[in-house]
Amino acid sequence: MLVTEIIRKKRDGDILSKEELEFIVNGYVKGEIPDYQMSAFLMAIYFRGMSKEELVEFTMLMAKSGKMVDLGSIEGVKVDKHSSGGIADTTTLVLIPLAASCGVKVAKMSGRGLSHTGGTIDKLESIPGFKTELSEDEFIEAVNKVGAAIVGQSESLVPADKKIYALRDVTATVESIPLIASSIMSKKIAAGSDKIILDVKFGKGAFMKEYEKAKELANTMVEIGTLVGRETIAYVTDMNQPLGLMIGNALEVIEAIEVLKGRGHEDLKNLCIEFASEMMIMAGVEKEKKLAQERAIESIEKGYALEKFKEIIKNQGGNPEIVDNYSLLPQAKYTYELKCDEDMYIKDIDALKLGLCALKLGAGRQRKEDKIDYAVGIQLFGKIGHKIAKNMPFAKIYANDEKRLEEAISDVKTAFEFSKRPVPKRKVIFAKITKDNVFEF
Repeated sequence: MLVTEIIRKKRDGDILSKEELEFIVNGYVKGEIPDYQMSAFLMAIYFRGMSKEELVEFTMLMAKSGKMVDLGSIEGVKVDKHSSGGIADTTTLVLIPLAASCGVKVAKMSGRGLSHTGGTIDKLESIPGFKTELSEDEFIEAVNKVGAAIVGQSESLVPADKKIYALRDVTATVESIPLIASSIMSKKIAAGSDKIILDVKFGKGAFMKEYEKAKELANTMVEIGTLVGRETIAYVTDMNQPLGLMIGNALEVIEAIEVLKGRGHEDLKNLCIEFASEMMIMAGVEKEKKLAQERAIESIEKGYALEKFKEIIKNQGGNPEIVDNYSLLPQAKYTYELKCDEDMYIKDIDALKLGLCALKLGAGRQRKEDKIDYAVGIQLFGKIGHKIAKNMPFAKIYANDEKRLEEAISDVKTAFEFSKRPVPKRKVIFAKITKDNVFEF
C-alpha cells in the first residue's frame, strides 16, 4: 500500500478499508510512516470525518496498539467512568468510593492535568504516600480487596493514541470529533472495564465550547462503545462555571472529603449521586434508578462512602488520617480573600480564567519540566445565583509565591461578574445519551 493513496482517498471523502487503516496506524506506531504524512492524514479526517465502520476500526486499532488490560479475574461487572475535563471537577474522587461502597467494582485508570483542566492523579498525589502507580496484578488485587482502585495510565496503554495526540496538538486537529472520540474510547476499551459512563463537558472551561458539539461527541462515543460490545452511556454537563468550589490538588481532595461527609456543594454531590446510581444499574447491583439513588444518598449519610475512601487511600499506601485532619495535606504559605463591597449576587464565573489562574499559581504543568505545587489553588464561596454579603469573601487564593499571588488577585477578580439583583442558578446536567435515546433536561 502507498500512504499517499490512503491520504488522497480520505481527502476525497472515500471510505477506508480495515487493511488501509491498519497499515497507516501500525506503520505510524512503528515509525515507518513520518509525522508529515500522518499530519496530512489527520487533517483529511478533520475535514472529511469518518464513517461509523472506519471510526470503530480506527479506535480498536489504537486500543490494540499496546497492552490490553484483562480484568477478568475481578468478580462482577466492572464499570468505568471518564470525564472530558473541567474546572473544580472532583467527581472521580467522590464517585469511585461512593460507587464502590454500594457494591460496584471500579478499576479506574485516570490521567494527569491537561492544559487548564485538573487531573485526578495529580490530586491523589497530594495525599502523603498515595501510590498512583501499581502493576497490573497489584491493581487487580486492590479492586478485589476493597472494591476500587485509582491508578495512572500505564505507558504501555494505547501508544498509538499518545503519538497521534501529540501530533494533533501541534497540527490544529485537536477539535475533530472523530479524533477526540477515538482517543477517549481507545483508552477506555484498553483499560478493560465491561461498561462505561462518560461525562462530556461543554462551556467556557471545557474543551468543547458548544452544547450541540458536546452532544455530538457524546453520541459518537456511545456509538463506538455500543458497536464494540461495551455498554456505554454519556451525560452532557455544564462547564461554563466550575463544578465545585475548590480548584487545585489538595483543595479538591478536601472538597471530595467534604462531599463524602454530606457537605460540599450540591452540584458536585448531586452529579456524583446521579453517576453512582447509573453505575449501580449498569453493574446489576440495583434495578431501579430511584432505589439506586436512595442507596447512594444513604451511603453518604451513614458514612459508608467516606470509609470506603479511607480504605482506598490506605490500600494504596496513603495516609487515611487526612480525612479527619486536613493539615496533613500540603499547605500554602500565603492566602488572600477577595471580598464584596456591598451585598451582591454572583452573575457569572469564567471557569477558563480560573483554571488558567490555578495553572499559573502552579497547580498544574504549563511545561513538561514544571513541578506541581499541590498546595496552591482557588476556593470559591459560591456559584452563579449565590448571594455574597457585604464584606464577605467570594474567593480565596492559596499561593506559595508572592508575585504569583499578586497576579492571581487580578485574574480572579476579572473572572467574576456580579449583579445587585437575584440571578437564577445554572443547571448542571443538560442531556443523557444511551444507545437508543437522547434525554434532554
